[in-house]
Amino acid sequence: MTKKELQETAEYLKSKGFENPEVGIVLGTGLGKLVDEIKNPIVAHYNHIPFFPLATVEFHSGKLIYGEIEGKKVVVMQGRFHLYEGYDLVDVTYPIRAMRELGIKKLLISNAAGSINLDLKKGDLMLIEDHINLQGGSPLAFKDVGQFGERFVDMSEPYDLEMRKTITEVADQKNIPLQKGVYVSVVGPQLETKAEYRYLKLIGADAVGMSTVPEVIVANHLNLPVAAISVITDEGDPDNLEPVDIQEIIRIAGEAEPKMITLFKELIKTI
Repeated sequence: MTKKELQETAEYLKSKGFENPEVGIVLGTGLGKLVDEIKNPIVAHYNHIPFFPLATVEFHSGKLIYGEIEGKKVVVMQGRFHLYEGYDLVDVTYPIRAMRELGIKKLLISNAAGSINLDLKKGDLMLIEDHINLQGGSPLAFKDVGQFGERFVDMSEPYDLEMRKTITEVADQKNIPLQKGVYVSVVGPQLETKAEYRYLKLIGADAVGMSTVPEVIVANHLNLPVAAISVITDEGDPDNLEPVDIQEIIRIAGEAEPKMITLFKELIKTI
């Protein structure tokens, strides 16, 4: 990744009409319906965008969509990238840098996650307050990172307090149950063993997934305020562990999605 590549990516998207977006949004597994809320959408497929990786997961769509939500210009990633697809962490987070290059001022992220804290049930929403990185690397661990920002990024409060406060207030107003907790990111794509679920609970995780943390690290590197919500799609009870059905995960994500869309839309109004 070079500055020139990022500029070329941004120039291509601007030529398509991606002008001055205010908010970037990353949609997780089974959480693609927010794009139906976009007015006057302009679509750029990842395979047409210079220097963009390609989404290889069948339920990740692979489109960057620009338009308006609640009167704000947004750019939405429908389909994200993961380490388990064979990408490195710089590739995984390239779209975040590209959206920042376009001019976004805030970043919203969603994901599907499994509960470690068994008070979190299938279909619950969890506002991420902090995270644990178990992906074995950092998207900032490359030679020329200093050209893109401060190498040693403070992570004492990686998730923006103001946006978290607004999301909590919206949830109260709309009677949307909202849990809060710590998200741990692992490599995947295999799901966790019973022993791994016990370990993740021991180190302080409430929910586990295979994304989000690299994007949040890069957002902090770019001084880009970020908020993230997990949709709990399965429960990791090591004493009663059942085989995971990916289709059920996608179904539960889809059922919970309208609540998440409401929170994001109401938050976007205030930005």
